[in-house]
Amino acid sequence: MTSQKHPATLIPGDGIGPEIVDATLRALDALGAPFEWETCVAGMAGVKDAGDPLPRATLDSIHRTQLALKGPLETPIGGGYRSSNVRLRQEFKLFANVRPARTLIPGGRFENIDIVLVRENLEGLYVGFEHYIPIGSDEHAVAIGSGVNTRVGSRRIAEFAYDYAEKNGRKKVTIVHKANIMKALTGIFLETSREVSKGYEGRVATDERIVDACAMQLVLNPWQFDVIVTTNLFGDILSDEIAGLIGGLGMAPGANIGQHAAIFEAVHGSAPDIAGKGVANPIALMLAAAMMLDHVGHRELAGRLRAGIDGALNLDGVRTRDLGGKADTKTLTDAIVARIKNG
Repeated sequence: MTSQKHPATLIPGDGIGPEIVDATLRALDALGAPFEWETCVAGMAGVKDAGDPLPRATLDSIHRTQLALKGPLETPIGGGYRSSNVRLRQEFKLFANVRPARTLIPGGRFENIDIVLVRENLEGLYVGFEHYIPIGSDEHAVAIGSGVNTRVGSRRIAEFAYDYAEKNGRKKVTIVHKANIMKALTGIFLETSREVSKGYEGRVATDERIVDACAMQLVLNPWQFDVIVTTNLFGDILSDEIAGLIGGLGMAPGANIGQHAAIFEAVHGSAPDIAGKGVANPIALMLAAAMMLDHVGHRELAGRLRAGIDGALNLDGVRTRDLGGKADTKTLTDAIVARIKNG
């Protein structure tokens, strides 16, 4: 067991969140993972417990620990409160969203997928600069939204993507944009990323794609991509598309990384329709926990966790219903824990 402990904030979340968090904690306990948890609430659980989807106590905990593992949080569509996920990214300046996608189960439509999408997390069309203009009796006659990209923000995410590629033995970064139409908003991103790429010539290759062409090519020939770096909205959309290449969002982890904090999560939502039924797939959050172990320097433990997941899925054939199997959450978790313990 590792001796050095890392204080970390644990947010079980909404819907299936508590179930997949419990499953992930079982796997981490089997590894002897070096986390000391502070359990906090957010999302609908935060509203119920503290009248706030992102309570002050939760923010204070993450400020202390600078590290968090988070279950999915429910966000109302249309009205209601603003996304807690967006607020967390902005509160802690988590400028980089890293979403790896790797084939775990062979035999699907696409084989041997291994793509990492790096998404700018604070700027673009998600800054929330929106308002309505009333006309006559219609208070919402016109909706206006503005996007913001900065030279500093574009350079920061491009440097992160190229550093990530170099440190992880990746060969190429693809810059994805829409500078042919949004000449200022994504033009500044493309121009700045090109400048950054020059510092990595001879070590990391570079190419470029317009976002719609990239979306098409991801389903025609995804193997041409290695690391993709792009703006906020495009990254959100493309990362879900890439998850579809490996079996869906149940296999897709995510990391939100800033200079002083990092929050790890499953990319999927809270799935309230299956909450409490014990059938949720915990793999995305377990893979996020593996990324968290990498982040704090425990790559060997992260490798054992990934190997346990691979073994349970492919050697033992234990899979949840979304993966074509019949296992419930506990059965899959039992198989992963057994693989971890037995090496």
